[in-house]
Order: sequence, then structure tokens, then C-alpha cells
Amino acid sequence: MNITSEGSTLQVAGLAELNAANASAFRDQVRAAIQPQHVNVLLDFSQTRFVDSSGLGALISIHKSLCGRGGVVRILNPTPPVQQILELTRMHRIFEVTRS
Repeated sequence: MNITSEGSTLQVAGLAELNAANASAFRDQVRAAIQPQHVNVLLDFSQTRFVDSSGLGALISIHKSLCGRGGVVRILNPTPPVQQILELTRMHRIFEVTRS
């Protein structure tokens, strides 16, 4: 997983799966990387093949952290299986899902 910062945006990429095995570490690493200037978190899920309920919980935790400061979490280019999970759980209504 790669975490980069550019201005008010924190970008996370290179995540193959987000599941019970790595959800806590993912959440903790992203939350630790969020600085006061960050109001946007971009999660590039173009390489992410799978997200389970623990992964969704981690995403919600990050979302709550950012909402307190008026920030936004965007999911960029989710793979079809991840897009399907987001839609089945209606998480696509909570997060901005974009394709570029």
C-alpha cells in the first residue's frame, strides 16, 4: 500500500484486498497519515480485488474521521467486485465513487 500527500489530498493506492486480516492496519495507517490540512482522501481501488465487512468498517471509520472536519472520502476506479459490494451495502451513497 502506498500513501502519498499532495496539498489538501491524501491518496492511498496499491491495495490488493481489504479484509479482516489487514483492515485494522489499513485504518490505523490511513488515520495516522491524515494531517490537519487534509480534507480529501482518495482511495485508488483500481487494483483492489476484494473488500469484506471488516474492510467496509475501516472505510466507515476513516469517513467519520474526515467528516468531523468537513472532509470527503472518494473511492477511485473500484474494480467490478468492489463496486458490487459498495452497491449491495449501499456504501456508494456514503462515499463518492468516481471513475477516471
